[in-house]
Amino acid sequence: MKTTRVLSSTVTLVALVALAGCGGTPTVDKDKLEEGIADDLEREVGARPDKITCPGDLTGKVGETMRCELTAGEDTLGLTVEVTEVDGSDVAYTVEVDEMDESAS
Repeated sequence: MKTTRVLSSTVTLVALVALAGCGGTPTVDKDKLEEGIADDLEREVGARPDKITCPGDLTGKVGETMRCELTAGEDTLGLTVEVTEVDGSDVAYTVEVDEMDESAS
């Protein structure tokens, strides 16, 4: 499947999410994070994953990481989201998709 092949290589994406500031540490809502990752992957590799699943909201603190899961067809890959910059209520993060384990095929 083309999607599997395209998404099997390591991809690093950078996204910037503007959030409404309510004071304190900004967060990226789980649903917006999942949608943003899917949008970024589609732009970067030309294929949209079937599903992105993250365990919760992403805390807007530089260095904060979260493990999420990408589903494309029958394949499931892990991905790591890392906050790289916070400017007020703007949170920038990178997304790195794990390499596909070809030996598991």
